[in-house]
Amino acid sequence: MKKIIFLFLIMCCFISMTACSKDEIIEQYNQALQALPDTGLTDKKELQGKRSPGTDSYVGTYEANYEDFSGEEVLFGGTALERDGGNEIEISCHMDTESGTLKLILQTGADEPEILCDTEDSYSGTIDLPSASNYITVVAEHYTGTLELAVQ
Repeated sequence: MKKIIFLFLIMCCFISMTACSKDEIIEQYNQALQALPDTGLTDKKELQGKRSPGTDSYVGTYEANYEDFSGEEVLFGGTALERDGGNEIEISCHMDTESGTLKLILQTGADEPEILCDTEDSYSGTIDLPSASNYITVVAEHYTGTLELAVQ
């Protein structure tokens, strides 16, 4: 089903490109990227906590109470040249750690992964996302504790 949707979007783009300027073609490509379902995010059923989505897959809240969790969860993000909601996001994170390690990481297609919050830290900041794939990921090793995350 996903392949059919993708092929349909590509066909629409090619059909409409014949009378479009370069900027219109780029905008249509960007819209097609954002219209596709984001398969890079961890499925809701596989998450350790509760993700509450915002206006798109880039924003929302996540709360988790981990018990000896080791693994990775891709919580928010997507691929766009220019996100409909703007490329600036605000992130706030708070961890309460009992044991193990937990890192909140920003992974972009343009730069090396950046650790935003690490085990017992709190983080609050504004990030300008590049035109690429951008994901907010949690990586844990035997982590017991809580995580509160808000991305707006």
